[in-house]
Amino acid sequence: MPKEQLEDTLQKLLAQKNICVLATIGENGRPIASPIEYYADGLDLYMLPDPGTPKLKAMQRDPYMSLSGNLDYFGWQSARGLQYFAQAEIIEPHAPGWDHGMDVFHWKPWMEDLGMDSSKPFERQVAKIVPYRILLTDTWLWKNGYSAKQVWERDA
Repeated sequence: MPKEQLEDTLQKLLAQKNICVLATIGENGRPIASPIEYYADGLDLYMLPDPGTPKLKAMQRDPYMSLSGNLDYFGWQSARGLQYFAQAEIIEPHAPGWDHGMDVFHWKPWMEDLGMDSSKPFERQVAKIVPYRILLTDTWLWKNGYSAKQVWERDA
């Protein structure tokens, strides 16, 4: 599949859900897999990991991580999901990129849903997830003559 078309397909899939499973390596060298909410900006993802959690500490210690997301499964003909291989950039409150990350994350309705004061964003680190490789599985691609397995890689 042409890269531009693949990127469009990936962005549409990312927009259909906003929960993924983030995989990092804990301090003890063992894997940690945690569900987390994300919002996409192109193929970059923004997350608000809870302060002090093992997943945030793991991303701060080693920025390389993986995540997976998938749509609901109703049989082999509906298999649609992706796996990211990426680096996490932890952005401190008010550092360059933080305002953009908070805007992408839609912080205001998020805080309103939790009954928090939404007059200003809370002071929390933003995780920007920048992929260098994405694996897509989408059996619907067969209908267009493409393989159900596609690989996207960031240009060097």
